[in-house]
Amino acid sequence: MAASAHRITMGPLVAAIDQGTSSTRFLVFNAKTAEVLSQHQVEINQSFPKEGWVEEDPKEILQSVYECMERTCEKMAELNIDISNIKAIGIANQRETTLVWDKDTGEPLYNAIAWLDLRTQSTVESLIKKAPKKDKNHLKPKTGLPISTYFSAVKLRWLMDNVTEVHDAVLSQRAMFGTVDSWLIWCLTGGRSGGVHCTDVSNASRTMLFNIHTLDWDPELCAYFDIPMDILPKVRSSSEIYGLMKSGSLTGVPISGCLGDQSAALFGQMCFQNGQAKNTYGTGCFLLRNTGSKAVMSDHGLITTVAYKMGRDQPACYALEGSVAIAGAVVRWLKDNLGIIQSTSEIEKLAAAAGTSYGCYFVPAFSGLYAPYWEPSARGIICGLTQFTNRNHLAFAALEAVCFQTREILDAMNQDSGIPLTQLQVDGGMTSNALLMQLQADILSIPVVRPTMPETTALGAAMAAGAAEGVSVWNLDPASLPTVSVETFEPQINHRESEMRYARWKKAVQRAMNWETTEPISNVNGHHN
Repeated sequence: MAASAHRITMGPLVAAIDQGTSSTRFLVFNAKTAEVLSQHQVEINQSFPKEGWVEEDPKEILQSVYECMERTCEKMAELNIDISNIKAIGIANQRETTLVWDKDTGEPLYNAIAWLDLRTQSTVESLIKKAPKKDKNHLKPKTGLPISTYFSAVKLRWLMDNVTEVHDAVLSQRAMFGTVDSWLIWCLTGGRSGGVHCTDVSNASRTMLFNIHTLDWDPELCAYFDIPMDILPKVRSSSEIYGLMKSGSLTGVPISGCLGDQSAALFGQMCFQNGQAKNTYGTGCFLLRNTGSKAVMSDHGLITTVAYKMGRDQPACYALEGSVAIAGAVVRWLKDNLGIIQSTSEIEKLAAAAGTSYGCYFVPAFSGLYAPYWEPSARGIICGLTQFTNRNHLAFAALEAVCFQTREILDAMNQDSGIPLTQLQVDGGMTSNALLMQLQADILSIPVVRPTMPETTALGAAMAAGAAEGVSVWNLDPASLPTVSVETFEPQINHRESEMRYARWKKAVQRAMNWETTEPISNVNGHHN
């Protein structure tokens, strides 16, 4: 077969790096049809050096990106598709995860501190104590965020205070701070030989150092956390050419799209209109609702974030977000820590075998509770156990927990906007679990809509990259966007039963609150021990 002489010619292609908490993927899309032509995935190791600490190796993250790129290029060669058709690369990344590296050596100065890491809990408690009226929301008018262990500024502060290498590099002006997108762009565009140090508005808006109205780093916020502004990346739009690939099979291809993974999923789900929303089920769970050019502040525990800015001269688009720390991570925990399943796909079979949690409720507050509570002192609990309870019920309760947490943030969103969502668009790794999708529809009492192409995060990053000025191979005009086929899960249980189960869940959440505090413990009579 002399097939290699007959390379398949097709229109322009756009690639996306999807660097998530538990894996890295590289996917290549056809810019006309949005179909995935080839992809490769590599798992990422997380380390837990102490209780509540979650770290990842920045070099492993970078290496996984190169490996995914090269393997995908090899697969494309096998398919006879010419990789020179790849016109741009977009990046979607796990957000808030914090890195500091040395600009002279290019070496990371510490592991990446992952977004769900809890080591800054005492810092957060003392910041809130010092805040006016002890209000955790006092920076919210500028940042859209409560003071929480979740966001990057407190993690960066911890690195500067506790890691000698970071402290010294900051003093001698060798330090560079970034979230995962900044680290990847800097390395891929040349690193210490001219690498570009930048981030986009969606990632910058997750640091607590960024003013979501002026769309720039805020000197007052930087002073508040005592962070020197010269270590911060330059803030750019989500769709423009940042630089060119400097090594590997795709050398010379522009990197021209950058979005935090949840923004990328909102974009990939084509939620361009005010009021459209999507929920992504990954390590955590993230419900974002587009609020258009207005930054809407929540009265119900949601955060306000910059969704995207499609080009230098385009206005920013904002979103309300409900973030849940533990979704897919609860399944991983059942596998790695309890050993009751051998693979994550097995949970659907176990849960289906039970068909009910039999009154067992699981609140997986492993990293405290995020929206709508913002309670870092909460811890995971399983309650309602009887002698009848077995691992199948526990598996069911774990899936239900993901659905109940989504219900809590959906309720908050409906209250904030005054316009209830009539259906929920979903994506992410866990959505392949049909039982989970049906449970979600039952617990929300509205239809759940799943696209048949689940890679919406990567698709969003590819669209942003392909539409960038100077690339312009992806038309974002609504009329020319490809139609995505979907599958709909309709609610099947009666509303009363759904409400009753939800009320029990709320009761369980209250039991999980204020578990791990630095407050003295009082005994039953109210006396301090």
